[in-house]
Parts: sequence; C-alpha cells; structure tokens
Amino acid sequence: MKLKSLLIANAVLLGSFALQAHAEDEAQLIKQGEYLSRLGDCMACHTVSGKGDYAGGLAIESNLGTIYSTNITPDKEHGIGNYSEQQFSDAVRKGVLPNGSRLYPAMPYPDYAKISDADMHALYVYFMKGVKPSSEQPPETDLSFPFSQRWGMRFWNWAFTSDKPFQPIGGASEEVNRGAYIVESLGHCGSCHTPRGLGMNEKALDSGDDQFLAGGSLNSWDVPSLRGLPRWSEQEIVDYLQTGRNDKAAVGGEMKSVIEHSSSHMTDADLKAIAAYLKFLGGNPPLQAYNVQKQQATEAKLTAAKGLSEGERLYIDNCGACHFVTGKGAPGIFPELDQATIVNAKDPGGLIHTILAGAQQPSTEKAPSTLAMPGFAKRLDDDQVAKLATFIRQGWSNNAPAVKKDQVAEVRKTLKGE
Repeated sequence: MKLKSLLIANAVLLGSFALQAHAEDEAQLIKQGEYLSRLGDCMACHTVSGKGDYAGGLAIESNLGTIYSTNITPDKEHGIGNYSEQQFSDAVRKGVLPNGSRLYPAMPYPDYAKISDADMHALYVYFMKGVKPSSEQPPETDLSFPFSQRWGMRFWNWAFTSDKPFQPIGGASEEVNRGAYIVESLGHCGSCHTPRGLGMNEKALDSGDDQFLAGGSLNSWDVPSLRGLPRWSEQEIVDYLQTGRNDKAAVGGEMKSVIEHSSSHMTDADLKAIAAYLKFLGGNPPLQAYNVQKQQATEAKLTAAKGLSEGERLYIDNCGACHFVTGKGAPGIFPELDQATIVNAKDPGGLIHTILAGAQQPSTEKAPSTLAMPGFAKRLDDDQVAKLATFIRQGWSNNAPAVKKDQVAEVRKTLKGE
C-alpha cells in the first residue's frame, strides 16, 4: 500500500509539474503572439476608438468602396472563437474564411502568406487566449456589383498571390534577413510602399523584384520609396519608426497609425534590423541635387522680407515660426521642408492635406509629447493654399511643379471635418 501511495503521489507531482510547464509555455506563447500582433499592426485596422481591442468596425476606404474590418476577438458568435488553428492560418495567410468565402486584400494576406508556422501558432494562441472576447458586431461590408461577388477573389488570388514561404536573402547578414522577414511578412510594408498594377495588386512581394517598396500612391498621397532611403541614416530610420520623428521628418498620413500601434512597440533589435534591410536594398533614384545658391537666395529673401510674392508672404505669416527662413525646421521637433519627400512628391495631395488639416505626431514611449501643427483650412482659401504650397515646392532646393487652385479644392472635399 505504501508503494502504491508513493507512486500515486509521484504521479500527482509529475502531473503538477507538467501543468505548470504547460501554463508557462502558454504564457510565453501569448506574450510572443501579442508582440507579433504588433509587428503585424493588427490593432490599427481591427480596433476603433471607444470599442474593445480587436472588435473591428474600422471603415477602410478603398477603390472598390468602404470595407469594414471584422471582429477578431475570441467571441464565438461575433468573432473568431470557433476557428481552428488551421482555419485561423487560412484566413490570415490565404484570405479564406472557414465557410469558404474570400476576404478582400484590404486584409494584407498576400504579405502575411510569408508568416512562419511558429509565428502563426503564437498568434493563434494569443488571439484565442490573450485577447478579451467582444460581442461587438461590426457593420457588414457591402460593395457594389461586381465587387460584391467575393467568389471572384479566387481568381484574383490565383493571379496575384503566392504561397511561397519567406526566402532568406543569400549572402545577407542575419540582421538584414530578420529585417527582410518583418518587412515582407508581418510588417506588410509593401501593401502601401509597392506600386500597384491594373488589378490593384502589389507588383512585387519581395526583394527579388526592384519594384518592391519602390513607392506608390495611397488616398491621393504619394507614398515614398523605401529602397535605400539615401537621405536617412540607419539611426534616423529607427528614430522615425520608434517615435514618429527624426532630424529630417515627422510622420503624417497613414504612417501615424503604423507608428502609434505597431513600430513604436517593436524592440530596438527589430527596428535596427528593418533599417539595415531597407539600406541593404538600395536601388533608389539618385538624390535631387542640393542647390546651395538657390537655398541661400530663398533664405536671404525671406530674411529681408522685401519684395515677397504672395506665397512667400503666406509662408512667413503662417509657417516661418516653426520651419524658419531656412526651411530646415528644428531637428526632432519641426520637420524639414527643404528637400522633404512630401514637399517634392509628384502628387502634391499630401502636402496640401497637411496644410489644410494640420498634423499631430503620435505619443510613443520614447517620445511621449504630442507635437501638433495646426490646420489652415479655415484661415486660407484655395488660391492662398495653392500659392503657399507652390512656394514651398519651389523654394530653397526644392524643384517640384506648381500647385493649382482646383487641386486644393479636391483635397479640401476629403477633409470630413478634420
């Protein structure tokens, strides 16, 4: 009897150790999955202010119409609580739901297809056991015909997606390949920074094609190329992704949400890996020549404040206090205008939007202050904004086409009360 009791006690003890080990493993997977969800920026699209985390309902404007993000909490009726791990993986990596219906590529599954099996497992455990269930029912996406026919996505996927796993870059360092994995898969940077084809598809899905991350257009904003980023050092790339600002630029447009919900939560090592990968890519067009004489002439004229054009006068009155007569701003506080990407973009929509609506930098752990630029939509009319933007695009070393009054009017229509 004593032997039997001892064996039972040992079995109970071993079982207790096994349960504890399982709980520790699960806790670690939840923590890992939470971090991976930040890398994937799931929060930005699936969370609406005032609602529960990941409860969905964000209205995503696309060329097809308005697409609403879904509830991805483990609620069994309104969320994904009944998904098996394989069904979860198929939705994330293939855009296929358990009932066979197809997701629209507003969900960046063409990029998520490269997520590793191990990372997918950690994500599944996190969303099933680390996220609070929500019974929130987001609005249904209801696109017009023929885009309402989701079955057609089967052919789109056949033509424009790939099930090829992430391929490390031969000869590249471990750090560069870690950056490549993040950028090409979870980070889905190509969904905005890679040009789109006639089928609204990303023209390239990895670094094997020079079109990958070569820039594009999103909601009337020119999206810059990320290949090489020759004006920025690796540390400036890290600073921008970590805080939304560096010595040359400050975040605006869709990137504000990316910084706020995703990259500001990344580890220093992963941010450095991303920077190393982007610098490794290279292939960016040559930098615009810096015209010292032109820069000095603009600075001297603004300083003298004599014989100013209307655009120059508007700059002094509205912009000079922060961006100065040099157009250089204040490092880490007010961004440069001289040679800035948003200023010299082919499409001036981003610059016009910023002048009209203003901008606010996100509060992050490394930069908690929320510096804001006021909008001038109520202060300046379309003609004045056009003249101001034209001066900024052609002053100092900048050399971009003039802005027209009707271009400002078109952007103003999109403000929606901003």
